[in-house]
Amino acid sequence: MITDAPLPGSRSNDPSPAVPDYPSRVRGCLLGGALGDQLGAAVELDSFDLIAGRFGADGLRDFSQLPEPGHFTSDTQLTLYTLDGLTEALEWANSGTAADEAACLWLAYLRWYTTQEGRFPDQAPEPLPRWIDGQTVLHARHAPAEACLSGLATGEMGTRARPINRDAQDSSSVTRSAPFGLLPFVDDQTVQRLATDGSALTHGHPAAHRSAATLATLIRLLVHEQATLPGAAVAMLARAEHDAASAELAGRLRAAVELSAQGPVAPADLTAALGDGRSAEEALSIALYAVLATADSTTPEQHFRRAVATAINHDGDSNATGSIAASLLGAHYGEAALPGDWLAALEGPDVIRGMADRFLAQTQG
Repeated sequence: MITDAPLPGSRSNDPSPAVPDYPSRVRGCLLGGALGDQLGAAVELDSFDLIAGRFGADGLRDFSQLPEPGHFTSDTQLTLYTLDGLTEALEWANSGTAADEAACLWLAYLRWYTTQEGRFPDQAPEPLPRWIDGQTVLHARHAPAEACLSGLATGEMGTRARPINRDAQDSSSVTRSAPFGLLPFVDDQTVQRLATDGSALTHGHPAAHRSAATLATLIRLLVHEQATLPGAAVAMLARAEHDAASAELAGRLRAAVELSAQGPVAPADLTAALGDGRSAEEALSIALYAVLATADSTTPEQHFRRAVATAINHDGDSNATGSIAASLLGAHYGEAALPGDWLAALEGPDVIRGMADRFLAQTQG
């Protein structure tokens, strides 16, 4: 499919020859998201007072402050399973057979469910295993979101028309949605549809769907339209403000953009303005704020370090906000932004790269 025109104000005019290539952006997004998730998991749901008591007045800013590197959570696991579902749909398409992308995603999420619960849900189909299912690092149980487990446990495929978990709007619907924006050769509307349908598989609340679609579209703008970070944020804010159903999301995005103009603020001011990141809209807004507020950094790596630290040091869902912020920066800068010492501490980097390679093999001639 031919991509549509970029959203107004979203394309970068920077002619710099250092623009990362597509594979680097894909790997940067996935590895970056895992880094933000893993570092944030060390302080997930802790108050900032507790974080400061453990790590000092500036909070947790580096893996070297931890007694051990720790683990990424189900947010990264589900992101990779999202990518696997999309990869399977591409495999079918490349072989000449149309596939239902939402069904491929659902089957991928069911296979993730078995890694957490040891069995497929009653009444659910049992798809054949794929490469990702043999990666034991993804079987560990690290804070799986209740909405994801309960939605899949029904054995029914949730849709917008037949919602599952009607009130579910937690951050786990958005953290797993970055891969939709990585898809090449599809237009903006397709990315939004896929992300929305993917969210609806486990989350029934429209706020979860809108946040998932917004993150996916932000990633698409960065990867495929070479958007600037502020340009992509302004474009998505304008879109939300023109959609009456997205009034709350628009308010969150505007608050994030306006707060970011002040640069990094105190954690108490951050949560007072944007929330604690437990809901999808809050997590997205905190991550966006963190990325924009630290944009005066001198190098991509410095920007990555500062933005992730800003995203995770607050009262609330630190791994979700860290994951989203790092996914955005990895998509924008590619692998050049990822600190080498952080990558050395990352759990399962070969698995993440392996999944990226399988996706890229289906997207490049």
